[in-house]
Amino acid sequence: MTTQEIANQWAHYCSTGQSAKAYQELYHQDCISVEVPGVQGYPERVEGMPAIMAKGKQWGDMIESFHSMEIEGPIVAGNFFTATMKMDLTMKGQARRVDEEVGVYRVEEGKIVHEQFFYSLS
Repeated sequence: MTTQEIANQWAHYCSTGQSAKAYQELYHQDCISVEVPGVQGYPERVEGMPAIMAKGKQWGDMIESFHSMEIEGPIVAGNFFTATMKMDLTMKGQARRVDEEVGVYRVEEGKIVHEQFFYSLS
């Protein structure tokens, strides 16, 4: 698959609630995932699919209700793609809110090998 095809499939899976399928099909087993420095509740950097899946579970355990997700993009440049994600959610013990972030992904040999997220911690 080309980077564009991977990016399009990733966007489809994420916007239809199939993130686990994206991880299974599109990510390399040794993928690296990087969050914003100072993030609370889960690690800033993890390596390998077991660690990425564990980080995703930690994040999911912090959510009371996930109302919707909107994806804008992806935009592809070489072996990178980016997209914005807008998530309407209610975290446990907090009011409902909309979180927005930018994800940047690097693709090598037909798999996502690196993802990094940018968002405000406030």
